[in-house]
Amino acid sequence: MSDISEAPGRAVYPSLAGKRVLITGGGSGIGEAFVEGFVAQGARVGFIDIAQDASQALAARLAPGAAFAPAFRPCDLRDIDALTAAIAELEAALGGPMEILVNNAANDDRHEVGAVTPAYWDDRLAVNLRHLFFAAQAVAPGMRAAGGGVILNLGSISWHLALPDIVLYQTAKAGIEGMTRALARDLGTDNIRVNTIVPGGIKTPRQDALWHDAEEEARILGTQCLKQRVLPADVAALALFLASDDARMCTGHHYFVDAGWR
Repeated sequence: MSDISEAPGRAVYPSLAGKRVLITGGGSGIGEAFVEGFVAQGARVGFIDIAQDASQALAARLAPGAAFAPAFRPCDLRDIDALTAAIAELEAALGGPMEILVNNAANDDRHEVGAVTPAYWDDRLAVNLRHLFFAAQAVAPGMRAAGGGVILNLGSISWHLALPDIVLYQTAKAGIEGMTRALARDLGTDNIRVNTIVPGGIKTPRQDALWHDAEEEARILGTQCLKQRVLPADVAALALFLASDDARMCTGHHYFVDAGWR
């Protein structure tokens, strides 16, 4: 739980109120913060995740008091037909085409170079790269008809740092930044803005399980300019700005939220 809706001093963006927003991988971690953040802005939020129990619990938790209760559909994003069907269902549930897409879903399971098979390569690229393009492809016609929209892709600081044991994840995340640049060019004439958000070492339950000891925590803080852990709500705050009309001339670039991790 990121508590972004309860954080004092958080910005409110009137341009997000009532917007239809699709978030992939929205059931936990950074995705959960995205769902919370857009719901708190009064947006109409639909989200997709493979983890049904956590996602249903999140939707139930946020529904009371929300201007629009979030809608959840389970989906394995490796199945592109299932993805496009889930998007269509959510658009019907939210009353129209998506105006904002947050391509968040990914998996950074560790792997060794020598153990990678062609099947594992295909699976990791399907989990971490392919579905972002096809989700964008699915929502672009509706955005075009509406006069514009926003696509936010989640990158990763990992490939900028060349971290060990996740070469396929880093290959996908590097590709996302290239895809963002290309989509921004191709869709810009339709007033569709496309950007990448690059998180640093975000403190989530999954990352805590990977970096669980005090020595690793100290190492992360030691490489950051700011000596506090970055939280999911910090990433969501950047996403809210980039999705809002306040960022109307921001497109084709990547934006870091990493406390200056180098």
